[in-house]
Amino acid sequence: MKQKEFKIVSLIPSATEILAILGLTDAIVGRSHECDYPREIQNLPVCTQPKFNPEGSSPEIHDRVTDLLQSALSVYKVETDILEELQPTHIVTQAQCEVCAVSLAEVEKAVASLTHSQAQIISLQPNFLSDVWDDIARVAAALGVESQPVLTGLQSRIDDCVEKTRSLSLTTRPTVACIEWIDPLMAAGNWIPELVKMAGGEPLFGVAGEHSPWLKWEEMAIANPAIIIFMPCGFDLSRTRSEAIEVIQRPEWQSLQAVKTGRIYLTDGNAYFNRPGPRLVDSLEILAEIIHPEIFQFGYQGTGWEFLSKSAL
Repeated sequence: MKQKEFKIVSLIPSATEILAILGLTDAIVGRSHECDYPREIQNLPVCTQPKFNPEGSSPEIHDRVTDLLQSALSVYKVETDILEELQPTHIVTQAQCEVCAVSLAEVEKAVASLTHSQAQIISLQPNFLSDVWDDIARVAAALGVESQPVLTGLQSRIDDCVEKTRSLSLTTRPTVACIEWIDPLMAAGNWIPELVKMAGGEPLFGVAGEHSPWLKWEEMAIANPAIIIFMPCGFDLSRTRSEAIEVIQRPEWQSLQAVKTGRIYLTDGNAYFNRPGPRLVDSLEILAEIIHPEIFQFGYQGTGWEFLSKSAL
């Protein structure tokens, strides 16, 4: 099958970004409700919807999602009538997290119900950073395009960061707590601990390659991180700001080292850290800029990250 004949539906934002960097944007005919980058795909038909109200506070969203999962229900639904109309040749989805996007089982069920097409499913399941690069190569191979130039370009940016932080001693590598959900508190796992180390920090709580762990406030107080970075899943910079300001009023925060030194940062977790695609390299550069501003100045401040205002503390 020639590339121009591909009709691809992407059901997760990171997959859409992988397709785009591989030069396949024009082949995408449908997207998930969360796919918003690159800009060219925003007017495409939407093929998934959440089964819960995504508006509201962190604890409200957490309760709604938990209720669905405890009832053995999926969190998202596939719009099979739209898939039927689009007749895709390929569907790119994920099996990494049932909270992040529609599940693989739901996609397989939807494809089995189609009468006019039997799309090939490409399922991504990254846990480590290397898995993300393997996924890029696998998507490229399945769709008959070259991935090496893309991967080489991404790796060169990673190497630049690592080279500049390689010689840092332990005393110049601050402890970093990356927060993936604000209330209840959750640390960032999977590829985030790897990125923190590459950026010249020492990650707390999360373990590379493992799912993000829930945290107790007491654990945060005991660890007393030098730097706290909020990167809640699905939240942009503005929404992260409003959520964080509410949470940091807790008395446990006032004694933290990061609070006293003003080293609390807000990021656009939705655009960067939570998407296991090519912009994880941007995420590394954001972390490097936050953790070691004396070494790195990439220009993400104000768009990718900002300080939590001391007046809010």
